[in-house]
Amino acid sequence: MPSETDRKRVQKTALITGCSSGIGRAAAHAFLDEGWTVYATARNPADIEALGEAGCELATLDVTEQDDVDRVVDRVLDEEGAIDALINNAGYGQFGPVEDVTTERVHEQFDVNVYGPHRLIRAVLPAMRRERDGTIVNVSSVAGRVSIPGGGVYSGSKFAVEAMSDALRNEVADLGIDVVVVEPGPVKTNFSDRAASEADPEEREGIERTEAYDSLYAMFDDTQLMGGDGPGSVEPELVANAIYDAASATQPPARVQPGTVARVGVLARFLPDALLDKAYGFVRSFTS
Repeated sequence: MPSETDRKRVQKTALITGCSSGIGRAAAHAFLDEGWTVYATARNPADIEALGEAGCELATLDVTEQDDVDRVVDRVLDEEGAIDALINNAGYGQFGPVEDVTTERVHEQFDVNVYGPHRLIRAVLPAMRRERDGTIVNVSSVAGRVSIPGGGVYSGSKFAVEAMSDALRNEVADLGIDVVVVEPGPVKTNFSDRAASEADPEEREGIERTEAYDSLYAMFDDTQLMGGDGPGSVEPELVANAIYDAASATQPPARVQPGTVARVGVLARFLPDALLDKAYGFVRSFTS
């Protein structure tokens, strides 16, 4: 007769970070709709109460706090026996010219976007290795393949996630564990609103606005250039479905780009640098 743990393991378990809105919230619903046990997490538990009412298990998690990470992962393993999918979605965009962003703000960007996923990966891998099964999905961005002026710090964090994922994918390939990077382009979320505030010295300390970069700031004042409501932006549900497909696939691809803009955008990395530089200058000329 199968044990209670064996019966429970018929239902797969996903641990998702950054579920307060946008892609994370949509991903929680996507996994829940497919019958998974979903542990939805966020820094502020009030932001995910609706997910609890929908059927998710809730947990308070600040990805910059190792104690939080250990507590949540231990809880999931105690209650479910294994973690079938880790979705590293929590993150934000620190925009602004490299000169204007203080080193403290760079550290904070990497603490959330890079060190956070790394903390979660290290916490779940021992259990995944024991099961010889599991999928780690790291949510990156087109900005993880192509960097634009004013986006160096954010892109730097996403480039790091991409590099870490490439190494990890091959390190665990023989252990039954898959690693997938999801690279969305512009998504209809509040990401652009927060990105704009992170680049505004009046709203956020750590930005030292230099007059020499006024044309760049003018570009970021146009929120359409930063995602959100711009041409080609996609609904968070499209990205969430791509995340679910990656986590549930037997042999998932190394990278997934949800939406046309994302698929086309990553191809820019193959263009000559001189051509890209001219394109950036052309865009900037419209805001100067």
